[in-house]
Amino acid sequence: MSTVELEGEAERRPRIPKPRRRTELGLVLLADFAVVGAYVLASLGASASIPGNVAPLMVAIVGLSLLAHLATRWLAPDADPVLLPLATLLNGLGYVMITRLDHHLAGLQATWSALGIVGYVIVLVVVRSSRDLDRYRYLLALGGGLLMLMPLVPHLGQNINGARLWVRLGPISFQPVEFAKIALAIFFASYLVEKREMMATPTVRVGNRLITDPRPFGPVLLTWAVSLLIMTAERDVGFSTLVFAMFVAMLWMSTDRVLFLVLFALLLVFGAFLAAHLFPQVNERIANWINPWPHAASSGYQPVQAEYAMGTGGVAGTGLGLGHPGDVPIAYSDYIFSSFGEELGFMGTSIIVMSFALIMGSGIRIALRARSEFAKLLAAGLTVTISLQAFFIMGGVVRLLPFTGLALPFVAYGGSSLLANYVLIALLMRISDEAGG
Repeated sequence: MSTVELEGEAERRPRIPKPRRRTELGLVLLADFAVVGAYVLASLGASASIPGNVAPLMVAIVGLSLLAHLATRWLAPDADPVLLPLATLLNGLGYVMITRLDHHLAGLQATWSALGIVGYVIVLVVVRSSRDLDRYRYLLALGGGLLMLMPLVPHLGQNINGARLWVRLGPISFQPVEFAKIALAIFFASYLVEKREMMATPTVRVGNRLITDPRPFGPVLLTWAVSLLIMTAERDVGFSTLVFAMFVAMLWMSTDRVLFLVLFALLLVFGAFLAAHLFPQVNERIANWINPWPHAASSGYQPVQAEYAMGTGGVAGTGLGLGHPGDVPIAYSDYIFSSFGEELGFMGTSIIVMSFALIMGSGIRIALRARSEFAKLLAAGLTVTISLQAFFIMGGVVRLLPFTGLALPFVAYGGSSLLANYVLIALLMRISDEAGG
């Protein structure tokens, strides 16, 4: 039999769930238990009573997580057993904190969480092989570009806090760039794998030296440059930096040339200098990163309040429901990490940091074990994307980095972020399943 026939026969053969699915089930239930316990503690701290909706909440949380687990057991039985429980834990803890801050937004977040799980299942159903994504790289690049252009369309895009990243369709608002970053990661992975030899090997002679032929870089550099120009027009810095870093990381991983990292550092410094002079909000954020106290009554109010909150939390925190996280403006989104710092302290924020570290470790392991070069680079690119996004926002809250305004994946309020990150996790699970874990 030919290779294609053998692969088809393997796909038709019934797939037996592996022991790792039992491990995943135990971890998912443990995460659900932790989330429900945190919800009860938050209610006891705030009102000294157990909320009456604990039982329905437990049914909803366990039901959604079990739906995702059963879909994985059926559609990707060999996939990594850690990613889904970690996403469940972060999503649940974020919901608990958002409930503390705004009950109306908590209801919306619960709806988006359910849609995120549905999106996770749909991706596993539709994307049965990573090769399916490789075939549509240019279509996905076009789709990513159109998604990023949507906020610039008159009467469709919305300007919020100086950035034009939002699109409103009737009662629904979302950030298309959250999905565009995934489409661009797929395109970069597909193109870079095909052209990696030409990009890594010097073949053009200039005088007495050989240099790399610049022509293979054309399409991928054009896509990257256009995406940055669009996001510059939208006055966004966070996603511009994220897409730029993802592109350079994937370029470096595909060619193994340190020169690209050096160029990235130089261009990042130049871009930051340029953005600080072009966009007032960037200059403002850099000033607040260096020293927010002189502006504590105006633009520095948010970072100053966040520092007070983190300092109040100390090592163990004030306790769930016993702090004042609402004193930080937009704490449910931009600064939700500081809310955990106040009520759960260093130990609670360490749980969040370690969860993202485990997601990064799982993503790297999936990339190393991937069956194809495309799947390997895509898994690495998706892992870099979610890891850097978490690092940028947590580093911005504690003033390790200038604040970027990105959403903390799975934790912060935001429907488009939740849905996009569940799609990202599903793609990693598909790649992991192909490699047998």
